[in-house]
Amino acid sequence: MSETTMQTAVEASSYYRHLGGNHYESTIHAQGAWNTHEQHMAPVSGLMVHALEQFQPRPDMRLARLNFDILGLIPAGEFTIETTLLRPGKTIELLQGELLSEGRVAVRVTAWRLQKNDTTAVEAYEDQALASLESSVPWDGMSIWPGGFIKTLEGRSVPGHRPGRGRAWLHSPFTMLDGGELTSPLVRLLGLADSANGVAARLAPVPGGYMFPNVDLSIHIYREPVGEWLGLDTHVTLAGDGIGLTSSVLNDIKGPFGRTEQILTVRPIPLAK
Repeated sequence: MSETTMQTAVEASSYYRHLGGNHYESTIHAQGAWNTHEQHMAPVSGLMVHALEQFQPRPDMRLARLNFDILGLIPAGEFTIETTLLRPGKTIELLQGELLSEGRVAVRVTAWRLQKNDTTAVEAYEDQALASLESSVPWDGMSIWPGGFIKTLEGRSVPGHRPGRGRAWLHSPFTMLDGGELTSPLVRLLGLADSANGVAARLAPVPGGYMFPNVDLSIHIYREPVGEWLGLDTHVTLAGDGIGLTSSVLNDIKGPFGRTEQILTVRPIPLAK
């Protein structure tokens, strides 16, 4: 990255620069927590959701399920997002998006887009709402993590928050794209959802400890979200054979709107030499 580009990235108020078409460039605010030269999956997923929303839009349909597979390190810098229609249909469609960087696919997402109907007469929810944003208190627990993306987050915790059982609200003042390009509340909130794995961390990411990156992100959205604050009601499970799971109920200011699952690979962090 050139000195000029780096200066632009540092001063940016967005996670990404839109270079035209399906071509983008990450700024320092999208930097990951495990490596300085990678992107964090949270803003990556938000941007890929935006690309899917823009692909052959159907006003009578909305995204309802997204499965992201992280196929390797997501390099910082320039990349493209390729979107395709895998399964066309009148009431159900399956879309795919691929983030390509340095000659390979780094992230692949498949997404079901479903027809909307008026079902208010039978509307019902079972997930318990997270304690309100108004009842929360400032929380800086995400500061244990390095990286530019984490630095963009404002956090607030609610009663019951502890390692392995995270209950917190997150907000970012940064936009997904530069130049005043608008994105939906879904993009803004899902652009924070991958943070769940850090909100309720059971283990501190320190040399001699354990790392636990997720290799996927599965999201089910049963209600269209609103607002700019994401509430995460999260459980973290660590098995004894190197595999774990982070599970979250997603909230906005109106209550629960979806769920996420993240499968984890748990492995030792080498001691510093």
